[in-house]
Amino acid sequence: MFFDKNFTIEKYRQGLKSRKFSITEAVGEFLGYAKKENEKIGAFLHFSEDEALFQAKEMDKDIESELEVSPLFGVPMGIKDNILISGQKATAASKILENYVASYDATVIKNLKRDRAIFLGKTNLDEFAMGSSTENSAFQLTRNPYDISRVPGGSSGGSAAAVAANMALGALGSDTGGSIRQPAGFCGIVGLKPTYGAVSRYGVIALASSLDQIGPFAKTVKDATVIFKSIAGHDDMDSTTSDTDYSKVDNFNDVEVKKLVIGIPKEYFIGGMSPEVEKEMDEAIGRMRRDGFEVKEISLPNTKYALSCYYIILPAEASANLARYDGIRYSAPAELKGMDINLLSTYLKNRGAALGDEPRRRILLGTFVLSSGYYDAYYAKAQKVRRLMLDDFLKAFDKVNGGVDAIMAPVAPSTAFKIGEKTDDPLSMYLSDIFTIPVNLAGLPGLSLPTSKNFIKGKLPVNFQIIGRHFDEKTILALGNYYETQLING
Repeated sequence: MFFDKNFTIEKYRQGLKSRKFSITEAVGEFLGYAKKENEKIGAFLHFSEDEALFQAKEMDKDIESELEVSPLFGVPMGIKDNILISGQKATAASKILENYVASYDATVIKNLKRDRAIFLGKTNLDEFAMGSSTENSAFQLTRNPYDISRVPGGSSGGSAAAVAANMALGALGSDTGGSIRQPAGFCGIVGLKPTYGAVSRYGVIALASSLDQIGPFAKTVKDATVIFKSIAGHDDMDSTTSDTDYSKVDNFNDVEVKKLVIGIPKEYFIGGMSPEVEKEMDEAIGRMRRDGFEVKEISLPNTKYALSCYYIILPAEASANLARYDGIRYSAPAELKGMDINLLSTYLKNRGAALGDEPRRRILLGTFVLSSGYYDAYYAKAQKVRRLMLDDFLKAFDKVNGGVDAIMAPVAPSTAFKIGEKTDDPLSMYLSDIFTIPVNLAGLPGLSLPTSKNFIKGKLPVNFQIIGRHFDEKTILALGNYYETQLING
C-alpha cells in the first residue's frame, strides 16, 4: 500500500495535489486492502466496488478544477448500513431488511455526493443500531482491529473498525446513546456526536427519533471536522434540523482555546471505572491542567437517572418506529414471503423469525411502557427526569454564574471487552453506555478522542469525551484539536 496507518484525509489530499497517486489508484488500493482485511475484521457488510471505481475514474478527469473546491473530493468512506444510498441495500443488519434496496439518498449522502466523497461500501452494526458491541448483527461479527478477540463497540462498530483498520479514511455512524463515541473509544479513533438537529436524519432508518443523530468517524479531529462540515445544516425534509451556520466550524484558534474553562463532573468519577480508564483519564486531565487550562469540578446530580430514563424512552420510541417492519414490505427474505389467511399470524410469524433477540427485547419493553396504565408511570416520568438532566447541563454551562465552556468526561467505564463476554447479560452491556447516554438525552454535542498514544504500544485504546453547549461544535472540536495536536502529537 502507498499509505500507512497514519494516513489521514489531510495527507490524502496532499498526495493528490502532488500527483503521488490518482484517485483511481487510491480507491483501488483501499478496496483491495479493505476486502482482504474484512475477512479478519468484518467491518463491511458489502462493498460498492464497481460504483466506487467508476466514480474515481470520473473524478480523475476533473481533478484539476475540483480538488480545491471540496476537501472531501475523492475521499474513500464507509457508511453505516442504516443510512440510505439510492440503489444500494440498506439492511440495518437485520434479516427483515435483508433484501431491501434504498430508492433514495439520505440527506447526509446527498451532501457527501455534492462534495464528491466516494463510498467504498456499507458497514456492519448492531441490528437496527440496538447494541454496544456490534455482536447483535444478523449477518456477521465485527472485531476490534487492536485485538480481534474483542468487540469494536457499537452500534456503529463496523464504521469505527473500518477507519481504525485503515480500510477507509472516514465513515458515518449514528449515535442514539453513545453509538459513535463508544466504538470510537474502543477503536482509538475520533468520533463526533453532533447536537440533536445539527445533522438531518432524513433517510436514516430510525431507532429513537428524539435521540438519533448522525456523525463522523475519522483519524483526527480535523478530518472529523471536514466530514461534519459537509453533512451539517438545515434540511427541509427534517423539521428538527437547525439553520445554524457551520461555515467557520473549522477555524481553530489556539489562543482562544486556551481561555476555555473545562468542567469535570464529579458524578462521572465515583468508582466503577477500570484501572486503565481511570489512569488514562487522570493523565488527560493532568495534561490540561499543566498546560494552563482552568479545570474545575462541576456537578450533574441527575446523571444517576440517565440509564433508567434512556431504557424507558428508547424502547418506547423504537417500538413505534419498528412497527412498520412486518416482513411483507421492504423486500422481505424469501422464506418469509407469503401470507397466512390471518394477517395477525403473518405478522407474528414474520417478526418473530426475522427480528433478533435485542430488537424483540426492546420492542416488548417499549410496548409495555407505552401501554394503558403505564404511560404516566414510566414514559411520562422519564421525560420529566430527562428535562432535569438537561437543566443540569444548562446550569453547568451558565457563564454568568461561573459556568464552564466545555465538559470533559470518560467515554466508557472500561476498554473493549471480550467477544461474548456480555452477550448473556443485557444489563451489563447497557452499563457500557453509562457515560454517553446523558449527552443524547440532553441533545448536546460530544466529541470522543484518544487520551494518549499508549495503545500504539500494545495497550487497548482509551478515549475521553468533550461535551459542549447546543450547536457549539466549534468549541469542542477546537479544544479536541488542541489536545490532539499540542498535548499528544505536539
